[in-house]
Amino acid sequence: MENQKKQYQQKYEEKYKKYKPSPPLIKNALWAFFVGGIICIIGQFVQNIFIEQGMTIKEAGGPTAVVMVFISAFLTGIGVYDEIGQRAGAGSIVPITGFANSIVAPAMEFKREGYVFGIGAKMFVIAGPVLVYGMVTAFIIGLIYWLRI
Repeated sequence: MENQKKQYQQKYEEKYKKYKPSPPLIKNALWAFFVGGIICIIGQFVQNIFIEQGMTIKEAGGPTAVVMVFISAFLTGIGVYDEIGQRAGAGSIVPITGFANSIVAPAMEFKREGYVFGIGAKMFVIAGPVLVYGMVTAFIIGLIYWLRI
């Protein structure tokens, strides 16, 4: 009986591989490249606005990140960023905007469960491990640096 299941599954996989359409790799790569580039251009435009207001490049980095996170979170909230992600794939996961999207999307999905058990509990489902490991690594490196001096 078990052997028969394995044979059936193997035949199914062979048929699946035979008829499965191949993804348009070049088209997907171009979409990712252009959308990621557009997101970076928008970020550079925002940073240039802060620099024109009298900030240095180093000072403008923080406010630029805040604006880009806000734009990404807002677009996720109204459902636009998910559409961008459907077409652009990895191009929409440019670090800061993709990270904001990974925090807001689960929160929006579970908002009907309430603020605490829905939004609060699910907000860091995807991004939580990244934050935890990032903070722990920063702490360890800081401790090593402090002990070295």
